[in-house]
This record gives sequence, C-alpha cells and structure tokens, in this order.
Amino acid sequence: MTAKRRGAQLVMLAFAVAIVMVAYANVGLGEGGKVPAGMLGYGLGLGGLMLAAYFVLAKFAPWADPLILPLVTLVNGLGLVMIYRLELATKLASANTQLFWTALGVVMFSATLIVLRDHRALQRMTYTAGFVGLGLLILPMTPFLGKQINGARIWVQVGGFSIQPGEFAKLALVVFFAGYLVAKRDVLALAGRRLLFIDLPRARDLGPVLITWVVSVGVLVLEKDLGTSLLLFGAFIAMLYVATQRTSWVLIGVLLFAGGAFVAGQLFSHVGDRFQVWLNPGDPELFNRVGGSEQLMQGLFGMGSGGILGTGLGQGHPYLIPLSFSDFIFAATGEELGLTGLMALLMVYALIVERGLRTSIAARDPFSKLLAGGLSFILAWQVFIIVGGVTNLIPLTGLVTPFMSQGGSALLANWILIALLVRMSDAARRPPPQAIQDEGLTQVFQR
Repeated sequence: MTAKRRGAQLVMLAFAVAIVMVAYANVGLGEGGKVPAGMLGYGLGLGGLMLAAYFVLAKFAPWADPLILPLVTLVNGLGLVMIYRLELATKLASANTQLFWTALGVVMFSATLIVLRDHRALQRMTYTAGFVGLGLLILPMTPFLGKQINGARIWVQVGGFSIQPGEFAKLALVVFFAGYLVAKRDVLALAGRRLLFIDLPRARDLGPVLITWVVSVGVLVLEKDLGTSLLLFGAFIAMLYVATQRTSWVLIGVLLFAGGAFVAGQLFSHVGDRFQVWLNPGDPELFNRVGGSEQLMQGLFGMGSGGILGTGLGQGHPYLIPLSFSDFIFAATGEELGLTGLMALLMVYALIVERGLRTSIAARDPFSKLLAGGLSFILAWQVFIIVGGVTNLIPLTGLVTPFMSQGGSALLANWILIALLVRMSDAARRPPPQAIQDEGLTQVFQR
C-alpha cells in the first residue's frame, strides 16, 4: 500500500472514531442534558485500539483493502454507543465489558494477521477444519459443559465463563466448504437429467448436500438453534452455487431446508412455536406466553415510534424491548435513529460485504475466491437473518447483529472473519514481483 493510501485509511479511521464519539455525546445530552463524564476515556480507548489494528495491518498486510477496517470500526463503535445507551436505560448491558471484548477482538484480528502470513495454508487443513467445525457444533450437547439459555442449547460454560462454540464453528466450516468444493467442483458441476429448464445434478452427487442438510436440521432440532442451522446450510448452498454455477443446487437446497423446517415444526414444539409467533405475532395468547411474541411486537412498536428520523439518541424507550442489548439491538437502534439511521447502518454492512466480494473477484486462485466469497456471504446472510427476524420478515432465529450486540463469542469470531478477509485482500491486491533482468544477458539474447 502506498503512503498516500495509508494516510487516507488513517483519516477514514479517525473519521469513524469521531462519528462514534459524537454519537456517544448525543446519548449523554439526550439522557441527562450533559456530555458523559467517561467520553474521553471511551474515545481514547476505542481510538487507541483501532490505531493499534491499523499499525498491525500496515505492517503485515500493507496492500489490503483500506476501507474494511474503518467500516468495521464504525459499526463496532456504534454498537458500543448503543450498549452504553442501553446500560443507562436497563442496567442489563455493560459498555465497559463490551469495550473489553472489542479489545480482545482487535487482539484476535492482529494475531490472525501476524500468524497467518499465507491464507492458502488453510487449504491443506480442509478436513481438519471440517472436524473442528463439527466438534464445535456438538460441544454444547456435551453433559456438564453445555448450557441452555433462553430455550437454545448453544452455550458452553466452564466455571463463570461461557462461550458460543457455534460462532467459531462457522469459520472452520466455511474453510472446509471452500477446500472441499475446490477439490470436487468439477464432479458437482456435472449435469444429470433435465427438468423443464433446469439441469438437475446426478443423484450420486447429492451426498454432500444431504449430509450438510442433516447436520443443519440436527442443529435446529437438538440445540433449538434455527439461526446457526439456516446460516450454515445457506453458506454451503451459496458456495456450492459459486463453485458450480448450477442453479439447480440452489433450488434443491431451498426445498430441502424448507421441507426439513416444516417437518421439524410439526414434530418438535420449540420449532413450531417459532413459526406460530412469526405467523400470528399479534395474537394475545402468543403475546402473553413465556417466550412468545412480546419481544417481537415491542421491537416493532419501537421501530414504528422512531419513524423516519428517530426519537434521537438517549430519548427513546429501549427498556420496553426485551433483550434490546443482544437479539433486538437493531430494533432499539431503529427507535432512536429512525429508518434513516437503520438504512445508513445497513449501507455500511453492505459496503463491508461488497469489499469482501471484490476481494473474492480479484483473488488469483479458486480456494481464495471461494473462501472470500463464503466469508462475505455469511456476514451478509447473518445481517439478513437478524434484520428479517426483528422486522418479522422471517421467523426469529436467535442470531445477533454482527459487531453491535453485546457478547464476546460473536464479536471475536467476526473480528477473525475480518482478519481473514484482510489477509486475502492483501494477497489479491499485492502486485506480482518483477523479474530482475541482467542487462548484459538481455543484449546477448537480442543479438
């Protein structure tokens, strides 16, 4: 990266931190009529962390896309602002804790860039990554380790410390998907019988899709985690389509997941309840039921009261929305920033995904293309799933808003995801080495 581009990246990073600090001041002014006393500490803390990340990036990935880090800083910083706002309103959130997890996320980001000098080494760990990913998915089902919270068994607790292994499993499984599809894409691209205008795959090639489908349905049924199930299966189908360019795989995937979810909804009450809440959120019986539609409806009421421009930071009623600091932080943000603020936030997410997809297009080898595309897709897919659930476009899934919701597991995993994208971006944008020619030999050959 040229010195000029580095300077532009540093300016964008400073601008992102400045936006966060202005929002932080607005929370204090809206809540208590004065600038928060800890504003300088938060500003220096966030700015220092991102400056450290900038120096690591400049040293170990100098040709990386200059926009990714400032964009992620902006989203992560706005998440800190909203958690501080919710801490004042509900006393359930903790901005200090989230700042600690952000610092740890930056450490993981930096460590990934320092240790992983060539991301193509991950291709040699394809099946190891697959076993690790499956192991992490199964871990919450382990006796004495797994813990059920809010109806979902997706946590592992050791002493007073708990994590969500599924957040890290998605990274390992995307690495596995990329390596596997690079090796098998020619076979999976072969066409079988033609039905109407679609070339169906051969029956013998359905094995990988069926195995992934069984795993995703197992996560849905056993761990009561619709979000991770939908995320992983959707990522595999998307990467399979990118690798083979076969639309039939997408149709088969949609039919399999829809059919599996429908059957699970008929056989298992916890799955059926999610669909009942989605179809009839205004039903008084569902509204008053434990785990019913109250949080969904309160979130919709909050976004509705925010209108186009919002009530203003610090002037809404986020304490009325259950889980406003985690699953429903998007709804709490919509109340105070309005539709305009939510659209701007979604645009920032879209830019992060666009830079990841640009990296995928620019990559020089098939594994890098699939891995960058898969990581970009799961980030976009996760945003769609959580926003769709909060707005009642799709059933609620229990996923959190990337970089914004309180919690450590998702934040750490997403910072590692960004580090992988930055590493691949550096490799894709780095100019090829120029051959050093001997002038005398050149003249001899010219003669």
